[in-house]
Amino acid sequence: MKILLNLLMTCFITFFSFAQMKPVKIVFDVTSGNTKVHQSTVRHVKAMSQAYPESKFEVVMYSGAMNMVLKDKSVVAKDIENLVKNKNIDFVICQGTMKRHNVDDSQIITGVKSVPDGILEIVSKQSEGWGYIKEGQ
Repeated sequence: MKILLNLLMTCFITFFSFAQMKPVKIVFDVTSGNTKVHQSTVRHVKAMSQAYPESKFEVVMYSGAMNMVLKDKSVVAKDIENLVKNKNIDFVICQGTMKRHNVDDSQIITGVKSVPDGILEIVSKQSEGWGYIKEGQ
């Protein structure tokens, strides 16, 4: 009986410790054209957003990551379309990168937003207290 009571108390304390975890804000930096990086980024954001539904996540893509958000080239298009439906997840592409690649908004996956400068977006988020994750291989 004493063992059962200790086990129940341990479960109770563990549950409430996790239940009281403060929501976080994380910005993911993606510059790679490697589709494995794109897939792992989506996997990370999906898992974290499910585990921490009160937290906020933003994926910032620029430079070589252009294909990650192109309707006709992305290997993660369906995943991104589904993830951006969540109020706590944003995928954003750098307008400078779009311009260099001669890409307009009509070529971008539905729900993906654009920002004037990807690096400045990341720095801005960090100055607001967001955590930073560099996605790469």
